[in-house]
Amino acid sequence: MPTISRIGPFRGSTTTFGALIGSGFRRYATYRQATIAGTFTNTVFGFLRCYVLLAVAASTAGGQPGGYDARQLATYVWVGQGLLSVIGIWGWTELADRIRSGDIAADLLRPVSPLVAYLAADLGRALYAMLTRFGPPLVAGAIFFPLHTPVRWQTVPLFAISAVLAVTICFGCRYLVNATAYWLQDARGPITFWTLCSGVLGGLYFPLRLLPEEFTVALWVATPLPSLLQTPLDVISERDGPALQAGLVALQVVWAVVTLGLAAWVQRRAERRLVVQGG
Repeated sequence: MPTISRIGPFRGSTTTFGALIGSGFRRYATYRQATIAGTFTNTVFGFLRCYVLLAVAASTAGGQPGGYDARQLATYVWVGQGLLSVIGIWGWTELADRIRSGDIAADLLRPVSPLVAYLAADLGRALYAMLTRFGPPLVAGAIFFPLHTPVRWQTVPLFAISAVLAVTICFGCRYLVNATAYWLQDARGPITFWTLCSGVLGGLYFPLRLLPEEFTVALWVATPLPSLLQTPLDVISERDGPALQAGLVALQVVWAVVTLGLAAWVQRRAERRLVVQGG
């Protein structure tokens, strides 16, 4: 088990956090068949989504629905299919399951906070997904569809930062949803609600720019959901100018701080009233 180093609290904590990231990476690297199956599924659905959005563009006056041309829409779809497994908006119920079973008591006895430990493990998962599941859908899309190639030098670095922030924000949201089990015991309801909202309002099924502008702006400012997929996909497709690109990433920074801060606060409140089932 990683321990805090004697060489200093900061370096020791950094070493521990890095070890937990590596542990999360190795954990998901063992599921090779699931990786292949998930990549294949994402690629198949990429073709369906791409054809639908290209049909929308072809039937729209000017051929630019929501301000996207055909190449930008194709890029939006295929980069989104690659990012879907990296960001991991669905499927994580580990915290809720451990709360329900009472195993969370063991996590609270460890020297690392559950929030920090799960965040590090999730970053390791995201790193593995980026190395194995991001590229294949994008390559498939590039073979069969003309994609938009970034023309501004800052686009790719901003996209990388945006993707990391999206992973962090998504983790914070999922942690909060799972943490409802501290009070409800069974978090299946909130998790199902999260699954529905994160896909529709996160920009997975269609670009949010296709909706009325007032609604989209309100959604972007009032909730972290568009920061999950819509922001990094708009950045890489260069839907906006450089200033707005940077502004959207800056908004992601705000939401990352807010969601992690709120998750830490909820965790502290939950620990004060935690009742472990069975004793």
